Amino acid sequence: MIIRLNKNIDESKANALGKELQSFVLKKNGSFILVTPNKLKEVEEKHKSFVAESFVFNDDIQLASKKFIPHTREINISDEIVIGGKTNNTVVITGPCSVESEEQIEQASQLCKKLGVKILRAGAFKPRTSHYTFQGMGVDGLKLLDKMRHKYGLQIISEVRDSTHVQDIIQYADIIQIGAKSMYDHGILNACAKTKKPILLKRGFGTTLQEFVQAAEFILSGGNENVILCERGIRTFETKTRFTLDLCGVAWLKEHTNLPVILDPSHAIGYAYGVPDLTRACMAMGCDGLLIETHPNPAVAKSDASQQLNFEQFSNLYESLKPIAKAIGKNII
Repeated sequence: MIIRLNKNIDESKANALGKELQSFVLKKNGSFILVTPNKLKEVEEKHKSFVAESFVFNDDIQLASKKFIPHTREINISDEIVIGGKTNNTVVITGPCSVESEEQIEQASQLCKKLGVKILRAGAFKPRTSHYTFQGMGVDGLKLLDKMRHKYGLQIISEVRDSTHVQDIIQYADIIQIGAKSMYDHGILNACAKTKKPILLKRGFGTTLQEFVQAAEFILSGGNENVILCERGIRTFETKTRFTLDLCGVAWLKEHTNLPVILDPSHAIGYAYGVPDLTRACMAMGCDGLLIETHPNPAVAKSDASQQLNFEQFSNLYESLKPIAKAIGKNII
């Protein structure tokens, strides 16, 4: 249950009620909110005089539920970039899987600037399946991204691998990405709850929609309202593609949650040949954003080489999205 207290309830009383009801205490729009375990289904008589309104839920998808906020949250990345809300924006994010060198990341930044893409993605800390593959440039990679931000006027998204460097990511990135392999890491979730920077939370490849959104609740209940969900494919019985992009799941998220949804077709299929068609399908669904990997020379990429588009492929794809966006009333930014 979510309980919105009367505006005359001060912080001391709100905290006392929160402790009594085993609740998280948040402040929103001038009043305190209690988020209780979902087993609480009604407000007791002794508490009713403190309560302005209450919302009952069947499960622990609460702050992210459209039963609580009936519209998609609006998240400001910068003065120019807004995701969700009533904007009808689809934000395109691109860049290589990982920062490999200054030359490589500058070429990607130049592509963004040329096309008008405003958000550059690249990993500095890479959570790899094999210990013997490229693990990323670490803080040096973040500093290169920071350099590109100032040189080309881009916003930066980069992934946190574990809680040991989450503060570095928060310091350097404009959007903090929590990857599929880190979705259950409570150290990361709790650290991201304490910042106000936007969080892009990726769905784990063996994660149900319920588990996915409940991970977002850890961040929301800690006080950070700026959470974006990212569908990037789930593991199924199919072996011919890397994962299966769950567009049915995206439809469910759009219907039942108040969080913006971004899609990542690159990680879903795992092969560059399928990324353009999947991306256009995602655009047609009216998603809030697209995350697409591109590299100046994918053949020599140090991670995820098979799924990254070269610059010509990405440029052609980007142009092909415009008529689809226009047909469904979306703005590509």
